[in-house]
Amino acid sequence: GAYVLQVKATDADDPTYGNSARVVYSILQGQPYFSIDPKTGVIRTALPNMDREVKEQYQVLIQAKDMGGQLGGLAGTTTVNITLTDVNDNPPRFPKSIFHLKVPESSHVGSAIGRIRAVDPDFGKNAEIEYNIVPGDGGNLFDITTDENTQEGVIKLKKPLDFETKKAYTFKVEASNLHLDHRFHSVGPFKDTATVKINVLDMDEPPVFSKPVYTMEVYEDTPVGTIIGAVTAQDLDAGSSSVRYFIDWKNDVDSYFTIDATEGTIATNELLDRESTAQYNFSIIASKVSNPLLTSKVNVIINVLDVNEFPPEISVPYETSVCENAKPGQVIQTVTAADKDLSPAGQRFSFRLSAEASNKPNFTVHDYRNNTAGIETRRNGYSRRQQELYFLPLVIEDSSYPVQSSTNTMTIRVCRCDSDGTILSCNVEAIFLPVGLSTGALIAILLCIVILLVIVVLYVALRRQKKKDTLMTSKEDIRDNVIHYDDEGGGEEDTQAFDIGALRNPKAIEDNKIRRDIKPDTLCFPRQRPPVEDNADIRDFINQRLQENDVDPTAPPYDSLATYVYEGNGSVAESLSSIDSLTTEADQDYDYLSDWGPRFKILADMFGQEESYNPDKVT
Repeated sequence: GAYVLQVKATDADDPTYGNSARVVYSILQGQPYFSIDPKTGVIRTALPNMDREVKEQYQVLIQAKDMGGQLGGLAGTTTVNITLTDVNDNPPRFPKSIFHLKVPESSHVGSAIGRIRAVDPDFGKNAEIEYNIVPGDGGNLFDITTDENTQEGVIKLKKPLDFETKKAYTFKVEASNLHLDHRFHSVGPFKDTATVKINVLDMDEPPVFSKPVYTMEVYEDTPVGTIIGAVTAQDLDAGSSSVRYFIDWKNDVDSYFTIDATEGTIATNELLDRESTAQYNFSIIASKVSNPLLTSKVNVIINVLDVNEFPPEISVPYETSVCENAKPGQVIQTVTAADKDLSPAGQRFSFRLSAEASNKPNFTVHDYRNNTAGIETRRNGYSRRQQELYFLPLVIEDSSYPVQSSTNTMTIRVCRCDSDGTILSCNVEAIFLPVGLSTGALIAILLCIVILLVIVVLYVALRRQKKKDTLMTSKEDIRDNVIHYDDEGGGEEDTQAFDIGALRNPKAIEDNKIRRDIKPDTLCFPRQRPPVEDNADIRDFINQRLQENDVDPTAPPYDSLATYVYEGNGSVAESLSSIDSLTTEADQDYDYLSDWGPRFKILADMFGQEESYNPDKVT
């Protein structure tokens, strides 16, 4: 009796003429599913609970016929296609009440371990199913979601499985419609329940450490080889296997420790220094002896504990200042201490003056007992002219064991300050300001001094250069140097000033040299050197001297200039030099010396007649 639709036929006959325009409706095809009202043409369902899942579409043939007339009843037909729309009137149903799954214990968390399915004959969104695990045995280990494409329930693992801990799990899964139609609540609950049994399969697993992280402590400077801790791993499989340990080498830091492969004990391999590295972090790997490919890893953290090995030091600058007009008891600097060691909680530093400074009436130290101290003045005023710098030895001591202390020397500079204690100047300039010298005057004086020094240096350099130029024209090539002398000789009596042997005429050169500046005692005629042939020219003379120099072992090993005063044979004037002497002293005539004037009188007396020479008369 549910309304489906209404059809209407029209008749062109005159409705006022009999029953010619009166129409009656009937169904020729479509029964017994649908019925039609003969007068109104309203089509209704004829059977209750028509099921779309059984038949979705229907074709209904409708006839409209008039009631009379001369020609009798006339009829017309039409076809109506009726499609049933789906409603959520069917609950989901599991095809079986128990599902069995086998899951390896090595399955990863979050992975899908199985699927189950409930069937809903509805279509579209009315067939969408939601799966839930009933609280109980498997609620903490498993989860289930719906595959939107297949409407299957996908069971996933929330926590790792362990065959040795539990071998089987049983829980219930509920399937229900996601979209409910309130018109069919009375039909019954639109859900179904099934049981899921999961059997855990035993797998060969890696060893398991007793802790997720190992933390150890060791004092710095601990002797090499000292055991500081141990790690433990076990094979939990049914056939338990032995375990071997080794360090996961990643960098050089791991070499500071070693591990016993069998026992798992960790020992130091090098001396540790907390000031260099305060914490070590590395990994240890455990593997099964029966299957070395099965390994597990654990992180190890080793904290290096501090040993009090460094003395505390002053942490503020080592230099401070004091005003000339400072009063006794005035704090000029607050000092704190720093320790390279890792200071423990409650570390205390004490401050005091050294023994030699305690008796001096200049400064003192006040320990505030909160790891700070104040430098206080003990005098009424200070003078920069008397003493500009003071050196204060400060002893700092820590409270750790063993106790460490150090002496730190603070430099205190006396400064000029105003009446409020503001420092005006601490440099050297402040000492000269009271006598009336300004900064500009000091700069001018310094510039004048620099200019004078430059002038003196230039003058000395020029004098040296001029002296060198007069002595030697060139010092660059020591092989061909011609040296000019501008000095006057010592007179006739200066007989050792230079050797004139190289200037002698070759004919007058003697093997046994006899001094010519004095009268010889005896007329001894030495053996003469063979003279150069009278007809030898200058070229022969040069070649002879060249050969003598070539074979001379004392000749210099570089080019040199040898000067000879030789005029050669055949000169009309013969030799013009007195050096070109006769062969012997006896053949030499010195009478011409008397004609040269009084300057050569002594020479004339010496080389004149022997009886006329009297050395006692020589002045």
